[in-house]
Amino acid sequence: MARGGRLTVRGAARSPSRAAAASARRSAAAALAATLLAGCAAAPRFDASAVPAVELTDVPFFPQTDYQCGPAALATILADQGLAVDAEDLVPAVYVEGLRGSLQPELLAATRRYGLVPYAIEPDPTALFAELESGRPVLVLQNLGFDRFPVWHYAVVIGYDAERERVLLRSGTERRRGEPLRRFLRSWMKADRWGFVAADPREPPSTAEPVSWIRALSGAAPLLEPAAVDAAFEAAVDRWPGNEVVLFAAAERDAAAGRLDEAASGYEALIALAPDHVAARNNLANVLAERGCRAAALREARAALALTKPDGPLRAAVEDTVNTLTAAAASGAGEAPGACVH
Repeated sequence: MARGGRLTVRGAARSPSRAAAASARRSAAAALAATLLAGCAAAPRFDASAVPAVELTDVPFFPQTDYQCGPAALATILADQGLAVDAEDLVPAVYVEGLRGSLQPELLAATRRYGLVPYAIEPDPTALFAELESGRPVLVLQNLGFDRFPVWHYAVVIGYDAERERVLLRSGTERRRGEPLRRFLRSWMKADRWGFVAADPREPPSTAEPVSWIRALSGAAPLLEPAAVDAAFEAAVDRWPGNEVVLFAAAERDAAAGRLDEAASGYEALIALAPDHVAARNNLANVLAERGCRAAALREARAALALTKPDGPLRAAVEDTVNTLTAAAASGAGEAPGACVH
C-alpha cells in the first residue's frame, strides 16, 4: 500500500469559541460600563489564597495606539520569547480595519508565522497562574462591558500581587496595571476565559496536556522549520513517554519525513504499550512494506484487521492495506535484502 494509506492524526490549533474583535475604546459609555461590572455578573469562584506573588518584570511593553490592543499584546508575548518584533510590525497581520480590532484566529496564525506554537490555556484561573509561575506571560481577552454590549480588549497577564489581590497586566497604555482579582476574573469570564501562551516548539508549556499540545503543534508545523518540528516531537515524547497520541504522532512524523527505521521503531514501541492500537499496526504495515519487509507488513496488516469491527471507522483503510499487500505478495514480490533488519 502506498504511504497515503497511513492513518493520520488530524490536528489543528484549537479555534477559540468566540472570535471576538478586540477594541480599546475609552469612551464615556465604555468607562461607565466598566464601573458597573460589579452589578451585572458574579465573579467566578476561585480561591486565590494559595497563589503566590509573582511578577515577570522583564516582559516587554508596547503601549497600544487607537484600537490596536491586539498587535500590542501579541508583540508583548512574542518579544518575551526573544523575537525582534514591534507592535507596528504586526498591524497588517492581525488588525482588521473594519472591526477596529483583531480576531483571535489572526493572533494565533501570526504566532505560528513567527516560529512559535500558540497554546490556548485551559479556561481556568489555576492554569493562568500556573503559567505565570513557570515564567510565561499569558495573552488574554477581556470583555470590559456587558454581555449584550461588549467592549473587547486584549491584555497580557504578567503577575499577581498576592498582598493586594491584584492581577498585574501589560494593558493599553499602562505598563503595570494592577486590576482587582475579582474584576479581572469577571472581565475574563465574559470573554469565555480565553487566553494563550506563545511557546518554543521544543518547550511545551507547564500546563500543556499531551493531546492538546500535539494538536497545537500539528497546527503550527506547516509554518515551522523541519528541524524545529522534529525537535518538538522529540521533546513531546520526552515529556509524555507513555502517551499513545504523542507516540503515534512522533512515529507519523518520522514516517512522513522518510525516516522509516525510526518510524517502525516508534510504531513498535506504541504497539508494545497498546497492542490493540489499530492505526499503529496499520501504519507499521505500510512502513514495513516501504522498507521491503513484505511478509512482516502483511502480518501486521492482518493483525490490525482482526482488531477492527466490521462497521468500525478504520475498517475500510485497514482492508485496503491488507488487499494491497496481499496483491503484492501474489505478484511474486519478494523481500528486499536486509529490509527486515532494524
